Amino acid sequence: MFTADARTLSRIEPAVRRVVIVEPNSAAARLLSDIMKGLGAREIYFAVSDDNAMELLRDVEPDIIFTEHAGEGLNGEALARRIRRSTLSCRTAPIIMITNEATAAAIKGARDAGVHEFLRKPYTIGDLFKRVENVALKARPWIEAVGYVGPDRRRFNSGEYAGARKRRADRPVEGQIDAKDQALRILAAAVAQFDQDPAQAIRAIRQQALTLKTIAVNDGDVKLAIAAGGLEAFAISGGVSRSSLMKPIDEILATARLSSAPLLAEAC
Repeated sequence: MFTADARTLSRIEPAVRRVVIVEPNSAAARLLSDIMKGLGAREIYFAVSDDNAMELLRDVEPDIIFTEHAGEGLNGEALARRIRRSTLSCRTAPIIMITNEATAAAIKGARDAGVHEFLRKPYTIGDLFKRVENVALKARPWIEAVGYVGPDRRRFNSGEYAGARKRRADRPVEGQIDAKDQALRILAAAVAQFDQDPAQAIRAIRQQALTLKTIAVNDGDVKLAIAAGGLEAFAISGGVSRSSLMKPIDEILATARLSSAPLLAEAC
């Protein structure tokens, strides 16, 4: 029988008080609901389809979202993408996808859709608890780009392991992308992909400008802080176009001693 440490449960509870379950199968939804109540959930809402879920999420601000991978009127991957690219207040809420078919393609699809965790049916209370613990206590960096929106995919489903990193692949490698470099690459990619999704591109640019400003302030890099602050202000001013973004972004890239051309080419 599964028993969770009382201290861990008390830490998890604030992150699971309000739950949304998107599941066409009523029996499966009830089972999940009962388990989540045992983990501290106080408000649980149900949806059975993509559209039903989006309507519900406009009125509810869940701490965590569960969605079935597929069902009648439901495509879990498409729903996750809609949530991540929406203006909903819960767009960054943890999403745990549940499915009967945990194929490599399904797992990759969920990861690329912006899902935090993946759970295969039939699951035990312990299996579910591990996923909930991961999203509640082991937060991953948020990636706000154009091609991808969601938690950092490089650590997808890896929260269960906390031991030493012994494999060669686990060790930092030369040229590994750090936070500043990643922000610059996303910034350049957002410009290159601006016409595909202008609204998301602007959101990505604004987020990367904020990230770079924070890094610059912490590093004492006044020039980069000013350039990033200027871009952030410009991105929220309205009436932004791809061409108008080039100058403030080029200023940031120049300040960071990087050429925009190679980054833009690589981003494409």
